[in-house]
Amino acid sequence: MDQPAFTAVLLGGTLLFRTRLRRLALTGIALLTAAAVLPPTAAADPRDRHDRHPSGGGLSAVIRYTEHGIPHIVAKDYANLGFGTGWAQAADQVCVLADGFVTVRGERSRFFGPDAAPDGSLSSAARNLSSDLYFRGVRDAGTVEKLLATPAPAGASRQVKELMRGWAAGYNAWLKQHHITDPACKNADWVRPVSTLDVARRGFAVSVLGGQGRGIDGITAAQPPGVAPVGAPDAAATAKAARKLFAADSADMGSNAVAFSGRTSANGRGLLLGNPHYPWQGGRRFWQSQQTVPGELNVSGSSLLGTPVVSIGFNDKVAWSHTVATGVPLNLHQLTLDPADPTAYLVDGERERMTKRTVTVPVRDGAPVTRTQWWTRYGPVVTSLGPTLPLPWSATTAYALNDPNAANLRGSDTALAFGRSRSTKDMLEALRRTQGLPWVNTVAADSGGHTLFTQSQVLPRITDELAQRCSTPLGAVTYPASGVAVLDGSRAGCMPGSDKDAVQPGIFGPSRMPTLRDAPYAANSNDSAWLANADRPLTGYERVFGSLGTPRSLRTRGGIEDVAAMADRGRLTVTDLQEQQFANRVPAGDLAAADVAKACAGVLPGDSEACGVIGRWDRTMNTDSRGALLFDRFWRRFTAAVPAAGQWKVPFSAADPVRTPNTLNTSSPGFAKALAEAVAELRTAGPELDAPLGEAQFVVRKAQRIPVHGGTESLGVWNKIEPVWNAAAGGYTEVTHGSSHVQAVGWNGGRCPVARTLLTYAQSSNPASPYYSDQTELFSGERWVTSRFCERDILRSPALKVVRVRG
Repeated sequence: MDQPAFTAVLLGGTLLFRTRLRRLALTGIALLTAAAVLPPTAAADPRDRHDRHPSGGGLSAVIRYTEHGIPHIVAKDYANLGFGTGWAQAADQVCVLADGFVTVRGERSRFFGPDAAPDGSLSSAARNLSSDLYFRGVRDAGTVEKLLATPAPAGASRQVKELMRGWAAGYNAWLKQHHITDPACKNADWVRPVSTLDVARRGFAVSVLGGQGRGIDGITAAQPPGVAPVGAPDAAATAKAARKLFAADSADMGSNAVAFSGRTSANGRGLLLGNPHYPWQGGRRFWQSQQTVPGELNVSGSSLLGTPVVSIGFNDKVAWSHTVATGVPLNLHQLTLDPADPTAYLVDGERERMTKRTVTVPVRDGAPVTRTQWWTRYGPVVTSLGPTLPLPWSATTAYALNDPNAANLRGSDTALAFGRSRSTKDMLEALRRTQGLPWVNTVAADSGGHTLFTQSQVLPRITDELAQRCSTPLGAVTYPASGVAVLDGSRAGCMPGSDKDAVQPGIFGPSRMPTLRDAPYAANSNDSAWLANADRPLTGYERVFGSLGTPRSLRTRGGIEDVAAMADRGRLTVTDLQEQQFANRVPAGDLAAADVAKACAGVLPGDSEACGVIGRWDRTMNTDSRGALLFDRFWRRFTAAVPAAGQWKVPFSAADPVRTPNTLNTSSPGFAKALAEAVAELRTAGPELDAPLGEAQFVVRKAQRIPVHGGTESLGVWNKIEPVWNAAAGGYTEVTHGSSHVQAVGWNGGRCPVARTLLTYAQSSNPASPYYSDQTELFSGERWVTSRFCERDILRSPALKVVRVRG
């Protein structure tokens, strides 16, 4: 941190400010004195009698708010830092946070009814009841308590436990001292104090999102078969469904990130552009802050709501971002059942009984619901992974889900270690030591000019050799197609093995992770590690990490074209990163728009207007782009109707993966239909064919339309936006997910990083907050926030407000 300019000194638990800060504090400080009564609370669950709510007594922090409500939190240790973080998150997001705690406590049916749907932020559960059955089962089994009791490095560190304890106390203190104004939970009886365990359970839910979290409906619905025979799953259909389930284009999260080395920059130092694509609503939003423990930690960036650490960010020496990885964090074990008892299975000829978990869920306006879950040595029995991937439990066969992240509560330790790193080398060491990232890659740069890409995930140790030796007939199809291994559960030798450098059994160790160091650029857009740098492809990893030599998405292809050209051009600065973020180039348009315009006359004879609109389109998704909407509506129809192999005349070549496939197949029967329907749709109900994109792609905040640029996955736009079409309301009127916490970071040799950030949906979900849509308006105008990292910059903020928070 900028120590000479640092004006806060911690002494005996009191924060003393030197003259300059005192002068500002006299006029700008806002002491929090409002007192309020806690919202009505529900009766305590006797199973949580050991789980006391931290009172916050003795904990405190100083929060300096700057522009756009970004808090800079200073505390003397990790418990107090957690306190300030929990307080500040509650101030901006209390309703979203409280909703998530209802989820991990298994109380959604109690407050919202069993049939309503959760927001999807903490699991794939389709109904509140199945969500509650799963999370109540986690509570009843003491799963998170056991993980907290596990010593580091396999378990969470003392510092992270202190952060969680402090976070809970800070959240509770904010609740005690404030009336809630957000209409989403004002006066709601489900807004209650939380415990350290609640915070840890939320972290557990995030960790298993890609594993047990995908199978919650199938876990909670699994029951022994009746007398009617149950057929085996169709192998080809299951493989197709598994491939779709784990594909980037069907996910509600994704990301781009690129690191440039000092060889490409104007000053020999590294550069990092991070562009995660996360939900714009609900509990998987990011939230910005700076966290400082003098002499220990000084990091700025974004946190997932409910977590006490910075997930994606930077300090004065390193910057990093994450992209959702292609590694499959689960596998299945096909069980051979005892012919006399479908709740017993055979391993090496020996009979083992399944373990019953009987779970009871309270239900609003109804009797409690009790269900039994069935668990094995491999994990829970599961009868589906989503509605399109059934795994029927028959008299002879069942499937158990193995999720190694169900034993991983180390993600916050990884994030904390990143925040304390001084180089990309330190970051690799942090990954080796903590091994906590469940489903993301890491892309990083440092002030010394180094770059890093690594797919360091917690994955089941499924080697290609193990899959070949142990796959069932179903697994022989699903593993090559999707990386989902289905192993023979009747043989003990078919369990995932262990690496000597792994911190927990059954996972890959750090030495097996695909890693690229010090490349001129290192980038990822949710494809596998293979082309992190097209000139230095990564090979030799197991199929469970991702594919090799397969077609890349248009977003990957366009991104590589862009960043490779930038690296070749050289002399790069943070400004170049900002320009790349909002270039809004459409790779699909560059490849296909000219062919569409040329073929248009044959499809729409006499319709010179439509053909001209596409022909004149500038191939971008800027808010003022005319023709972008028409091409977008056509392209969605075309790619949905025509299989990938039929979309292009020149097929994919692994020898030229960035430029192939190409040349649009306009003779495909689906081409003419898609174009005609897109034109008819806009003429019937939508905007004008050549209307600027911003007139038809927008969000409404405080009754005002805010135009939104960017485009959908299939178009390949770096600045990904997944909007919701509503023709009756005038176009795309909301965004489900897309660009979220964007950061462009570099260094200039001084003590302060050169950083520009943007939180596209802003800090607060409360419509009454001044930080509800301010950064959304910045995003619309392609404007950025200049980060205030060093003390002198924080204290110079014209919006500075200093708040001391305490229990």
